Order: sequence, then structure tokens, then C-alpha cells
Amino acid sequence: MAAVFRRPALASELAGRLLRPGVLDEGLRSGLFLSGLRRTGKTTFLRTDLVPELEAQGAVVIYVDLWSDIKASPAALVYAAVRRVLKELATPASAPLARLRRLRGLELGGMGFRFGFQLEQLGEPGGASLAQALTEVVDQAKGDVVLIVDEVQQAITTEEGNQLLLALKAARDAINPRPETPGHFLFLGTGSHRALVGELTARRNQAFAGATSLPYPVLDQDYVRHVLQRLQDDAVQALPSEETAWKAFQTLGHRPEEFLRALQQLQLSSRGDSDLEPDELLPVIAATLRGSAADLELQKVEQLGGLAMAIFERVAREEGPARGLFSAEAAAAYGEAIGREVRVEEIQPVVNELLGDNVLMRLGHGLYGVADPFVQEIWRERQR
Repeated sequence: MAAVFRRPALASELAGRLLRPGVLDEGLRSGLFLSGLRRTGKTTFLRTDLVPELEAQGAVVIYVDLWSDIKASPAALVYAAVRRVLKELATPASAPLARLRRLRGLELGGMGFRFGFQLEQLGEPGGASLAQALTEVVDQAKGDVVLIVDEVQQAITTEEGNQLLLALKAARDAINPRPETPGHFLFLGTGSHRALVGELTARRNQAFAGATSLPYPVLDQDYVRHVLQRLQDDAVQALPSEETAWKAFQTLGHRPEEFLRALQQLQLSSRGDSDLEPDELLPVIAATLRGSAADLELQKVEQLGGLAMAIFERVAREEGPARGLFSAEAAAAYGEAIGREVRVEEIQPVVNELLGDNVLMRLGHGLYGVADPFVQEIWRERQR
């Protein structure tokens, strides 16, 4: 049995809804945004299941993860990914081009795609726009182009990122409404911050306002059954019932890594002096690990000192984006929390460290939030 849990049915369904939408799914061509907590298998599903399925159904797929380099501009990452795929399509011997020829019966002779612009200048002043570039790909591929942006909420943290989203909307509007278009430009964004991903489609000032926003389909009981079957095949003795394992998986936020860690601890505990049965032990272990997952992030904050903790707590208390982190009022509140005077100029370096450690994220000009909503949820539970 494969170590990676595949979800071919979900991939096939989602790909079909994107590439061949029925009447009720036609709105997906305006953009689709999926939101779900971190470490719930979104990226694995995208790269292992959805991208290959979209390609198998004849689409040109461009994938980029905005958390692959959090110090890089989101726009720079997207443009680099687009250039890379277009360069592959322009190369006669490339695998993507060979696949398109096979799937769509393209007759391009011995040549690759020919673009009416310099790839290196794409997105640069005086160079081609995304709308021009993607239009040429759709027309030459005679099919759909799907751009998948993982952790898409990072795009609204900078003005350059917001301009990128506007450029993608312009590409959509330039390609999709054409009466005789041979294909469509489809944008799929996924993110781990539900509120922010929701804002991308709900707020009127956002480029993709009105697009579809859905929760990411988390791993379900089939995954739990898959893991238990693998353990049984390996002759592991101390196994919980499927019902108990499923409840533990839910307790851990549908996070595969945490679930496997819980099962490992179950094995270690079962070999010790415990008289408890696996079905009695696993719920205790899951509840403990649920808090431990947040502790790892909170320890990062503690290591940065009292001011970092005070800043984090101010952000974590807010239901939405926190603002005013650098105000005189905030400095006074931090000072009261840590028992000393805090100067306003002290705050920015600490916030930068919290951003660098991916504990906080910038949501816009002067707006901040906790990077992992699961950590914020655990922190709030402990304050009650």
C-alpha cells in the first residue's frame, strides 16, 4: 500500500468541475479559492493528485507556492513560475509539450510554442503582460491554462502582490469571455488562513471579488482506514479501533503528521507499564498532542522575549486583523504587560522577527494576524 494517501476521486471531480463545468459550476471560471488549516494535506493533494489529473485532462498547469520563499515577493514567485512553464512549452523536447501533443493532437512540427514577446521581460516595464502571455498559451495549446497559487493570501500582504492579482483578473477577463476561445484561464488559490482567503472573494476592493470560495475537503475516515491498514500489514499489535482513531484524527485538526505522531506514541506507551487499552490511551495522547502542536509555535515567541509575547497576545486576541501594533497606546500596553517601559522604536524589530519565524503574518498596511489559525485557537482556549 502506498505511503502517500492518494485522492484520485477528489482530484478527478475537482478537475472536471474546473475544466468542464456544468451550469452550476460555470462560476468557477471566475476563480476558485480553497481554504483550510496548515498541515492538513493541501499541498500534497495539489501536487500529488490535482496537478497530474489536470494535466492528464489536457490542461497546461502552472503551480507556485507563495510559502516556498517567504522573503521573496509573491509577484516575483508567480512570474518566475509562469516563465518556467512557458520556457518548457517553447522547448521542443520538453515533457509538457510532448504531453500536450499527445493529449490534444497538436501538430507543431519539431518546434515548441512561439511567443510574440521575450520571456525574460514578462511582467517587466515594457514587457508582455500576463494577459498577453496567457492568451498566447491558451491559443497555441488550444485548451485550458490553470494557475494554482498555494498560500494565496500572501499576495495581499504587499502592494505588488495586489497588483499581481489585478493582472491575473485582467488575464481572466481577456481570455474567458471570447466567443470562440479555444480554452480558458482558470485560477485556483488555496490558503491556510480562512478569513483572509474569504476576503479575497468577499471584499469588493479585491480583484477576485465574487469568485467562489470553498473549504478545502480535509482528509476523512478513508485516510484513517488507510493508515490503520498499513499498520496492520506491518503486524503492529497495539491498534485502536477505527472509530477511536477517527475521533483522534478529528481532535488533531485532520493533520496527518500529528495523527501519525499520536499513533507512534501509542505504540511506545503500549510497550511500557500502562494497563490502558489502545482505545483508552489514544484519546489522551491526541488531546495532549493537540496542545503540543501549538506549543512549538508559542515557544518561538517565548524565545524572543517578553515584548514578543505581548505583541503576539495583542494580535491573537483579535477576531480579525490586528492594527495599531506600533502606536503609543500599544507601547504602553506592552510595557504594562512586561513590567518596564517600551519605546515605540523597539516594536518593529520584534515584529520583524515574528514575521520571519512565520508566527505572525502581514495582512495589509498596518494589519497583522497569527499565521496559523490553529495556534491562535489553542492559545484562546487556554485563556478561558
